[in-house]
Amino acid sequence: MTTPAVKAPSAMFDVRSALLPLATLLLVVFLVLPVPAFILDIGFITNIMISLAVLMVALNASKPLDFSSFPTVLLFATLLRLGLNVASTRVVLVQGHEGGDAAGHVIEAFGSMLIGGDYVVGLFVFAILMIINMVVITKGAGRVSEVSARFTLDALPGKQMAIDADLGAGLITPEEAKQRRVDVATEADFYGSMDGASKFVKGDAIAGVLILVINIFGGIVLGVTSHGLSIGEAASTYTMLAIGDALVAQVPALLLSIAAAAIVTRVASPFDLPGQIASQFGSAKAWMPVAVILAILGVLPGMPHFIILPAAGVASYFAWRFSRPVAEVDESANEPPVNPSVINWRDVSDEAVLGVEVGYALTPLVDERRDAPLMKRVTGIRKQLSKDLGFVIPLVRIKDDLALDPNAYRITIGGTVIAEGIIWPEDMLAIDSGDIDEQIPGRACKDPTFGMDAIWISPDKRPEAIVSGYTVVDASTVLATHLNHMIRLNAAQLFGMDETKMLLDALKDRAPELVDGLTPKPLSLFAVSAICRALLIEGVPLRDFRRLCSAMVEATGDGTGDIPTIVERVRQRIGSIIIQALVPVSMPLPVVTLDPELESLIGQSIKVAGDASFPIEPGLGQRILTAIEESSQRLMLRQQNFALVTSPAARKALSDLLRPRFPDTPVLSFRELPDDKPVEVIATVGGKDTPPPVAQAQHNFTQL
Repeated sequence: MTTPAVKAPSAMFDVRSALLPLATLLLVVFLVLPVPAFILDIGFITNIMISLAVLMVALNASKPLDFSSFPTVLLFATLLRLGLNVASTRVVLVQGHEGGDAAGHVIEAFGSMLIGGDYVVGLFVFAILMIINMVVITKGAGRVSEVSARFTLDALPGKQMAIDADLGAGLITPEEAKQRRVDVATEADFYGSMDGASKFVKGDAIAGVLILVINIFGGIVLGVTSHGLSIGEAASTYTMLAIGDALVAQVPALLLSIAAAAIVTRVASPFDLPGQIASQFGSAKAWMPVAVILAILGVLPGMPHFIILPAAGVASYFAWRFSRPVAEVDESANEPPVNPSVINWRDVSDEAVLGVEVGYALTPLVDERRDAPLMKRVTGIRKQLSKDLGFVIPLVRIKDDLALDPNAYRITIGGTVIAEGIIWPEDMLAIDSGDIDEQIPGRACKDPTFGMDAIWISPDKRPEAIVSGYTVVDASTVLATHLNHMIRLNAAQLFGMDETKMLLDALKDRAPELVDGLTPKPLSLFAVSAICRALLIEGVPLRDFRRLCSAMVEATGDGTGDIPTIVERVRQRIGSIIIQALVPVSMPLPVVTLDPELESLIGQSIKVAGDASFPIEPGLGQRILTAIEESSQRLMLRQQNFALVTSPAARKALSDLLRPRFPDTPVLSFRELPDDKPVEVIATVGGKDTPPPVAQAQHNFTQL
């Protein structure tokens, strides 16, 4: 029972894949070999059936790409019809003298029933069909295909750039971006193919005229010379057969032309063509004038009142029907009412991890009619941070909150407020850089990001403030800078096991043995995620994830599973990555060291505390913070960044101590400094007094 179930899809696939070669072989048979009239009848009915099916698929497509195989289908349908024409021409010329059914019952029916047996009428009917097909439908569809192909190809680079922009902004996933790129490429190929496929229809119509002329004149010549018929008998017999043959071919050709025109003139819509037309004609404003005009025409003397007035009544009914309120015809009214006592998960959860809430006065910053300056900056921030940190920063949801002050904003992670501030959207923030020539009057405040002295000024004072030495930025830049800073400080909260799995899956394509040697043994997915979060907490990026994984494998070589120990070992192996994020390669690293006496006290405190979460005694910790603060203030006035360097045993404890008050000050151990990296000791803190910074004292730290 199991084996057939497995083989059935394969068998069906083989049948489907064999249909097209068999159809092509059958086409060759029609073109080369004599075909009985009975087979011709089956072929003509099949041709009509295929044409109707193609037309129905075209009418029910919501957008042109829903019928992307149409150009190829049109090609084979045209070839099938031409093959049947060739086969029927052979039968008409060879057996036409035997009577009307010599070429099959289908040709006889089209030649007698549809045109009443009068071949003159048939010629006119055929001529009219040819004019409709060639001059109106085919020519219009060909022009639309040509223009659509040109415009689609011209718009292709812009569409691809829009996809890249949406992907960078996090509006779509990489899988969605890949699918959209495929759709754009398919659309360009489709319209290019349709531009050529429309020539098939035009060529088919011309071939139909030529085949009709050949059948008529060739039949008359053969009937008179070979079968002894008079010119009148030959003309009547062969013209009826020729017209029947032409009509039975041109009716499917007309259907395919309509299908081609419907496809190339379609505009993308969630509805199929009947639904789209019905939705756009479903307006009382459209039908009311129609009803009034028809009613006026219906009462005029001499008009067919019994035809026009009912039509006016039908239009009036449509106008009344479409003017009814939507609630009367809304099927959703039958749905059960929502129970207010029932709480849904949607009521208590928010899928957006990152959020910015703004007061109503700040909504112009996200207004698309004003070019949404904040949205563009947030997009750039996410893209740059994703590159810097090594993983994709999630979407930032920006929404207004009437509970906030009009000019206030809040930055949240997982619904928890991590920062807030006040900005003035119409003004600019002038930040005191510490070297101001002349004070500018304005609204005094603190820079929300770094707490520096600043003032809000009107835009017309910007040149004056820049000349005086202020750093001037607009409101959207202030908020965006604050958001960028808070995301960097809280990157670990945005990184979890899902992100770890994505990074490992991406690395496995390039280094499968490395990933297999890392997880699930010796480290589980949770452990790898925890190590990465610990590194992000201290500002270590995950850009070089391959090197990080190699360091994790080396750090666990002795079988240890203690995550803090592994983190310290990994840091020592990726010291160049840590240093690179702090200072350029060509520059020495500015460092602040601890007084030997102070560092000795820290070491003793850690030994006594053992595995305590806060091993440094509170009094000693406060002394360290005060000393670091005094040094950092002097260095900040010089606009100089630095790193605190200490022993490996004290590094983790000092980092935990300093991070709440000095989140931007990295704490390194001397084992994390590469041997070839020069350092510049700019201060030493500790002891009773903190000595002034050592000016221009450059050393190699391995020699200290």
